[in-house]
Amino acid sequence: MNAFQPSTPPLQPEKQRPSVPRPKKHLRQRSYQIMALETTAKITVNLVILTAAVSALVQLLPYHWLQQDKLREIRTEVKLMEGRVSNLRAEFSRNFDPRQAKSIRQEQSYRFDPSQRQVVLINPDRKDAERSNSTP
Repeated sequence: MNAFQPSTPPLQPEKQRPSVPRPKKHLRQRSYQIMALETTAKITVNLVILTAAVSALVQLLPYHWLQQDKLREIRTEVKLMEGRVSNLRAEFSRNFDPRQAKSIRQEQSYRFDPSQRQVVLINPDRKDAERSNSTP
């Protein structure tokens, strides 16, 4: 009686608990939905930022082109003025050169050096026409 009795396997298998869907599957599906919602929100925000950037560029490009045109105009005027300044400098240095003072005086006053002879050019055709008109 107090002896050990051999254990006999039960004739009926143990009842298995009914399989209850694990909450992990439901949580995993929910996390995919949240990730999809986050991704959609990120894409939407990026598209809004892209639209704002493109509209800003569209508004700024004509202003940029106008500024470039003005800059080209100014550069052209600067080149013209540089040429004019170089001419004026050359003329200024010529005017204050003591070696050329005599030739400058002659240019400006129509006086000639006594050693020079004045040459007057006359059109010969005109001279003949005047003689024929003056003769009665």
